[in-house]
Amino acid sequence: MIQSLYIRNYLLIDHLELDFSDGFITITGETGAGKSILMGALSLILGKRVDTSVLKLKDAKCIVEGAFLPGEQVRKVFESNELDFEPVTTIRREIAPGGKSRAFINDTPVNLPLMKEIGNLLVDIHSQHQNLRLNDHLYQMEVLDHMAGIDNELSGYRETFASYSAISQELARVRKEVADLREELEYMQFQHNELQSAHLKEGEMDELEGELQRAEHAEEIRSALFESTSLLSGEASGILDQLKSSLSQLQKIAKFYNPSKELAARMESVYIELKDLAAEVELQAGKTEMEPGRLEQLRERTDTLFGLMQKHRVRDLEQLIGLRNQLSSRIEVVTFSDEKIRKLENEHSGLMTTLKKQADVIHLKRAAAAGEMQKKVESQLKQLGIPNARFQAELSKTETFDLNGSDQARFLFSANKQLPLEEISRVASGGEISRLMLCIKAMVSDRKGMPTLIFDEIDSGVSGEIADKVGGIMVRLAEGRQVLAITHLPQVASRGGDHFVVFKEDTTDATYTRIRKLKTEERVTEIARMLSGEEVTDAALSNARVLLRV
Repeated sequence: MIQSLYIRNYLLIDHLELDFSDGFITITGETGAGKSILMGALSLILGKRVDTSVLKLKDAKCIVEGAFLPGEQVRKVFESNELDFEPVTTIRREIAPGGKSRAFINDTPVNLPLMKEIGNLLVDIHSQHQNLRLNDHLYQMEVLDHMAGIDNELSGYRETFASYSAISQELARVRKEVADLREELEYMQFQHNELQSAHLKEGEMDELEGELQRAEHAEEIRSALFESTSLLSGEASGILDQLKSSLSQLQKIAKFYNPSKELAARMESVYIELKDLAAEVELQAGKTEMEPGRLEQLRERTDTLFGLMQKHRVRDLEQLIGLRNQLSSRIEVVTFSDEKIRKLENEHSGLMTTLKKQADVIHLKRAAAAGEMQKKVESQLKQLGIPNARFQAELSKTETFDLNGSDQARFLFSANKQLPLEEISRVASGGEISRLMLCIKAMVSDRKGMPTLIFDEIDSGVSGEIADKVGGIMVRLAEGRQVLAITHLPQVASRGGDHFVVFKEDTTDATYTRIRKLKTEERVTEIARMLSGEEVTDAALSNARVLLRV
């Protein structure tokens, strides 16, 4: 329930502090006094979006703060969002002059969706324009589901439906992909065979280009290597023979000329290295011999690879190999598509079977709730002055599935014996819709366990004895919860345990909306005003005392 409400700098409200009790509370005031402003401020801490137009003073911050006594459902949301749960939950909303909005729960910053989620579990505000929701088939289904108490069944069904939808989309995607690929399979197969028969290998192009370059310069390479061999080890004038002779001369004098020992050693080292180098050059010269036709083979292979790259519009061999692998994968998709589609179809069929079973369970519970709802609504409508009221929550099964199952719901109504049941929008008057909505709200609220209900002029279109019965229903609704009713009906206003009045106060420079709790004699005057208008008569005062039982 709402324990207290603090408002600062919101539209015509400069500063307001209110404390509320439990039970039935009524709020009255003349048209235009600001009752809707009060509801607008409350909606801010229930997650409504807003802009700077709500600021009374454009250079000051707007603050709305409420203290609530939360239930167990709220505790679960707190725990799932790692918020500290307190016996009294404080929700605050701040709107800065620049338009920035901040939300807090127990002084912890939160986002607006979370504030709205928690607000929806604390307070249910029903205004007159919401009567139009009675014509909304989704709202009708929502009401029926609350009556049926199928939260767990719906949760399980929706999990299955999500999986079923995902598999349906995947199956459609695979079927389309396979159909598209099959149309171009022959061409893909041709391209793949061409690339596969080319025996592409990573790094081959670099090797080919190197070998081709050597092959094209083979004679020049061989001539240079043979010439180098001749210079190193030729019999007549080879460097090695001359070096060997020089070494021999140094070794002769080494016995009696010490410096020649070191020189001879160094020269011997050079001789050994050059001899090894000469052998290597001679070996390489022998390898330059090329088998006949090798140069032509290299050129043909290079031309083949370049031709494939140009044909398939790729930069290098690696991209060509990538294309081959891609074609192989796409062909594989088609090749094994029947098996994949069959697997998806089996999974799809299994989920469909589960979905049907879950939807059937939901349908049976909804059907039972529809029958119970019909009896309760008709009974209450008769108490509210529609003796021939007939109501039906029509439920029909469809062949398709959506988030709510395979059902469609329609609320049908008739206020007269001779008229058939029709959709509410076609046959119900404004007063009948108000009473019908009150009956439905009463039933749903009992099932939902909502701690606070607010009716914003829901009693429009009724008067006299019916208004008194409307007040009686609200009093019964307030047993075990808090109910606030903004009303123009004295019969309803007089039923409240507490009574607040909203009024405007003019000062020299501004107009303000005020609200205060009435004492007993003030209530008598306010009820009398509602009965007789601006001029409060003795008869009105007398009638007010009768209504208030004082």
